[in-house]
Amino acid sequence: MNKKIILGVSAILTAGILYSCNNNSKPKTDNTANTSQEASTENHDHAGHDHSQAAPTQSSEPAAILPNFTFYQLRSGIRVTQENVAKDKNTVFILFDPGCSHCQHEATELEKNIDRLKDVNIYYISMNDPALVLGFFDTFAPKLSKASNVEVLIDKDQTFIQTIHVPSQFPANYVYGADGKLKAHWEGEKNINEAISQIHK
Repeated sequence: MNKKIILGVSAILTAGILYSCNNNSKPKTDNTANTSQEASTENHDHAGHDHSQAAPTQSSEPAAILPNFTFYQLRSGIRVTQENVAKDKNTVFILFDPGCSHCQHEATELEKNIDRLKDVNIYYISMNDPALVLGFFDTFAPKLSKASNVEVLIDKDQTFIQTIHVPSQFPANYVYGADGKLKAHWEGEKNINEAISQIHK
């Protein structure tokens, strides 16, 4: 019982932290830092964000091997687990917040370049209310969410931050290979050509 209470409180605190695009931590970028990203981060208005909280204690590195997970399709509510992930191509997990301007920009750029991403699976994951997530895609990337290799998933139980990674910045991108091993990871905005290069790593 106590463990459940602690996990629940941790999940609520973490969800609150991740509401913002950033906290005080510098983004981790797989050694491909982008100066335009830093400039756009500096210009972003963080007045409405609370950066004072610290993330729960957890490894600062993402899971090296894709762990078991259960998420739910946005529109149908159907369960999606690691068993549903195609084993013959890279899979990109993008943890995002609908209110984050960096997430909005990345989704728009990915939509413009979707033809360059046909050979990968893309899972967009959010812990937010499904209505907000629907609004996000309707507004910023209406074609992206309907692409055959893109699935939008709701993380009802905060599984991502408990088993895969607690990021310090949104959007948080994770590329896992066909073998389930982590190949690339970055947080925050990245030049779209650099991002696509990492996705095909």
